[in-house]
Amino acid sequence: MQFWELFKTSWLSLRTNPRRSLLTIFGIVVGIAAVITIISLGNGVKAKMLNELQATSTGKQTTKINYYSSSTTTAMGFNHQDIEKVKGKFAKVSSIKVINPVNNVTVAAQIGNQPANTQVTLLKQPVSSLKILAGREISKYDLAVANPVALISEKTAKKQYGSSSNALGTAVEVKHVSYRVVGVYQSNKSHYKVNFLLPKKAFYQRTAVDSGNTIKLTFNRGANVASESKRIVKYLKQHGSQRKQGSYEYFDVGSFLKSVSKVIDSMTVFISAIAGISLFIAGIGVMNMMYTSVAERTQEIGIRLAVGAQPRSIMLQFLLEAVMLTVTGGVLGFLFGVGLAKGISLALPFKAVVTFSSFLLAFGVSALVGILFGLLPAKQAANKNLIDILR
Repeated sequence: MQFWELFKTSWLSLRTNPRRSLLTIFGIVVGIAAVITIISLGNGVKAKMLNELQATSTGKQTTKINYYSSSTTTAMGFNHQDIEKVKGKFAKVSSIKVINPVNNVTVAAQIGNQPANTQVTLLKQPVSSLKILAGREISKYDLAVANPVALISEKTAKKQYGSSSNALGTAVEVKHVSYRVVGVYQSNKSHYKVNFLLPKKAFYQRTAVDSGNTIKLTFNRGANVASESKRIVKYLKQHGSQRKQGSYEYFDVGSFLKSVSKVIDSMTVFISAIAGISLFIAGIGVMNMMYTSVAERTQEIGIRLAVGAQPRSIMLQFLLEAVMLTVTGGVLGFLFGVGLAKGISLALPFKAVVTFSSFLLAFGVSALVGILFGLLPAKQAANKNLIDILR
């Protein structure tokens, strides 16, 4: 019997009991959909990390170098001269950006007529625990729109202006940017032991950041990021402005990404293996259905043997029925899994990534389940004896 005839015969046989066929397919759909969903979300997490931690939107790779002070000095590890030296020494670095995640900085300021270096705390949100002696607090609106306002400590206000009320409305120049004093806070009973409180967003919007303890380097395409970063760290340890007061350390993003990717891959495999249990159960369901089908179609098998059908042809037909069930479930499960992964990713900060290999996996696994769990019932059908059937 030709393959096309086998296929039509198998299709007609499955259609004779559509409810049982659909229930058998459903088990395969659930198993494949679970695996595809997990793999797609895992791929999305890895893609998100690669985009954010390793490369810019143009494909250039980035890395960070941190400075850790070993003394109590408030001096920053990187200054303008350090940055210019690195730019001039290493041509493969396309840009260097100072990152200031800290909220406490020492800056050059003009308080009244007195220039001085003063300590400043940068605020990301209003501080409800502050006791305001005069004026008002820095509001959420000030922080959101980067309003150039400032709170001044009671001690500084009395020293420079004589009283807290006199300080209100005055201008304080911090790194050549003018901030208007809107309030005076009690500093002796607060954990803010600095002279000024400024909106963090306003400070970094209006101030050219040329010093800090972390720099972000962007490399031209083709550069060996790990090797170049290690060379820069070595250079800074020998020539950096604060090399004697601390250490320069390189954070290897590439190694970090590889480690995290391995963890994600391991978790994906583990969870997929758990989801695969449902595939095993569905395979048992396929085998059970095929054994039932063989028992119900004993007369059909006998008639086909009587008219000259080969046992091999009968085995192939029943095996093909099992594979048709599982492959149909595999394709439907792939589509359902893709839809489920896309839907879940709408509530997550990354998008699910579906690859062609995921489709091949769904198709291959479902076909394999059909072959493995359909083989024994198919052999039983092929091994039936015509004499026993006629009796």
